[in-house]
This record gives sequence, C-alpha cells and structure tokens, in this order.
Amino acid sequence: MQQKRRRNEGAGERRLHLVGPVPSPFALGGSIVDAGSYPRVLSRAQGSLIRQLLREKKVRSSEGAFVVEGVKPCRDVIFRHPEAIRSLLVSPRYIRTEANADRVRRLTLGARQSVCSDPAFEQLTDVEVSQGILAVVQQPLWDEAQVLGQSRVLGVYGDRLQDPANVGAIIRTAAALNLSAVWLSTDSADHFSPKVVRATAGTLLSLPVFRTSDFRTFSTYGCEIYAAVPSSVERVFIRNIVTIPGRLVMAVGNEGAGLSQEILNVSAIRFSIPLAQGVESLNVAATVAISAFYFSGVPINEGGLAPVMTSRHSA
Repeated sequence: MQQKRRRNEGAGERRLHLVGPVPSPFALGGSIVDAGSYPRVLSRAQGSLIRQLLREKKVRSSEGAFVVEGVKPCRDVIFRHPEAIRSLLVSPRYIRTEANADRVRRLTLGARQSVCSDPAFEQLTDVEVSQGILAVVQQPLWDEAQVLGQSRVLGVYGDRLQDPANVGAIIRTAAALNLSAVWLSTDSADHFSPKVVRATAGTLLSLPVFRTSDFRTFSTYGCEIYAAVPSSVERVFIRNIVTIPGRLVMAVGNEGAGLSQEILNVSAIRFSIPLAQGVESLNVAATVAISAFYFSGVPINEGGLAPVMTSRHSA
C-alpha cells in the first residue's frame, strides 16, 4: 500500500468545535460555535488535526475523538449518531455523487463542515482508495459501574490483543449479539485506531468498550470469568456447559501467547471449542463469536449456584 503520510503541520492548533448539546454517552468538547450548513475550505490546522487523529493514539486520547472514513460509515454516523459528529470533511468527488437524501440530511448537521480538493483529501485519508468523506467523531463515554451493575451481564475481556482486525471484529460481534460490553487490556490495540474503526462496521458508537488495567474489577461486581483456552486436561468443552451465571465475562487472550496466568488463576472455568483433528486453534475473533453465540442461548443458573456441566471431557 502506497504511503500517504506527511509531517504534521500546525500541531499547536488542534481543537475542533462542536455545535449544540451532546447527550450521554458523548461528552461536550471544544467551544460552541455557529458552524453553518455549507462546507468551508479546510484550514491547515484542521487538516493537521485529522492527520494526527488518524496516526497518533496520544492525540486521539487527548482530543477525545477519532476519525470515521467512507460513504457508508459516515452515513451511518450522520443518520444514527449526529450528536457525536464534531466535524465533517468532504471532497468535490464526493459532492458530485452524493445522493440527494444524504445531502439533505448532511446539511442539517450542526457540526462544522469543510471541503478540500480531491488531491488534498488523498493526502489525509488512511485508506488506499478514498471515497471523499470523513468525520471527526467524539469518543463515547460509558459508565462502567452502570454496565457492571446490571442484573445480567454477558461481556468479553480481551487480554493483550494486538491485531486491529481482531479487536474490531470482536466489537462488531459483541454488538451484533447484544452483549453488555467489551473490555480490553490497556496493552491491547487501540479501539479508536482507523483499522479497528473500519473493522467494527459502525458498531463502535453503540456498544460500551472499556480499557482496563485490572481485570479484578469483575469480581468486585460479582462477575465470574470463563477463560477460553486451547485443548488441555484442565478444561471443559463449551458444549458441556449447560447453565451459566447471570453475570459472566468471557476472557480471550493474545493471538500468540493466549491468556496470562493471572487471568487463568482467577477464572471460574476454562473452556475450549472442539475442533476437527489436525486443527490446533481458532482465530480469537472466531472464538469470541462462537462462545458469545453459545452462551447467549444458555439458561441462567439462578440462585448463585455453581454452573451445571455434563461430562467434563465429552465433545
């Protein structure tokens, strides 16, 4: 893939502006201004900020924002989460092909809208073939205590996950199966990075995702951990788990090293997915998809009793 990166310019002028009140889970950032309905010419400072948001985790964290690129992802944000948009950038190529309904909706946004030339847009984008539209979006702020305090919790914890595609696929799967949340260790891939954002397919704003440095928080709220592991003598097959606790977090580990010993030590159950002979393991995102689907359909074991299992090693 051809490199499109340039040195940052105007790094000192990074704050974008947001129009109107932003309801939870989005926090108000920047100054309130009259952004107007029609695109203005992109300033050097705004272009510099977009490049930094696409390439630097530190800037995404300090600004509390990330970038969504492409026609469909931006359209989803415009129609479903307009309050989260800080600014929108379009190119002449996009404007020429924009559907009328999309244009009408875009022009009702309160957020700042800018335009730049097609070549200038290509210098900003993180994708190989751009579609001429991107949005700077407010990072959602979720209440972890509220999520963990629910009477029913079914979530995923990712330990040291490094592949952005896996992290994005896990978030997308969790949202599709209506899980409570996804937790990622602080040394996992940044879930607001461009590759993860693309892999989430628009679900990043609808599912709580938390970074955590202490997985023991789960036990504080009475959540049990079930650890996904490769086949070993100290595990049960997932099919043999026929009831689950009402508050459960599935833990999956690093693509190569698996789960840390600390997590295994505090796990109530270690389970594995039966595989065909000669197949050693599943991709971590596939493991989450299968496990989440299975546990979503397993009855809750009421009354705080131990989980019910059938024969420990039968598949």
